[in-house]
Amino acid sequence: MSTAPRIIPITGTEGLPPQRDQPREDRRVEGAPQRQTWLMHEAGPMSAGVWACEVGRWRIEFAPGKQEYFHVLEGRVCLHGTDGSRTEVGPGEGAVIPPGFRGEFEVIEPVRKQFVLVELPG
Repeated sequence: MSTAPRIIPITGTEGLPPQRDQPREDRRVEGAPQRQTWLMHEAGPMSAGVWACEVGRWRIEFAPGKQEYFHVLEGRVCLHGTDGSRTEVGPGEGAVIPPGFRGEFEVIEPVRKQFVLVELPG
């Protein structure tokens, strides 16, 4: 007898241990912020969960098949494109980091966000 797939809420993190890390030293622009990730779902090319981070700034490069949708619960971030573009995202707002994006990710105020990552084979 098989069990039916169940809905996975991406909400509270109480009692769940996070994965902790920092941006790689060679990518850091400002600070060495501590990051916490609660991975709550992973299936095929998609993963989802909650992510929190201290103030800081680092360079990011998304592969051609990688993209992320995120929704800020608290705090404020800014994505800086290599073309000089600047996108600030705060509480209640969401954004998509598109495939191939290159630039910098800045945490302006300590942030907590929900995320969905999709990584397609290259």
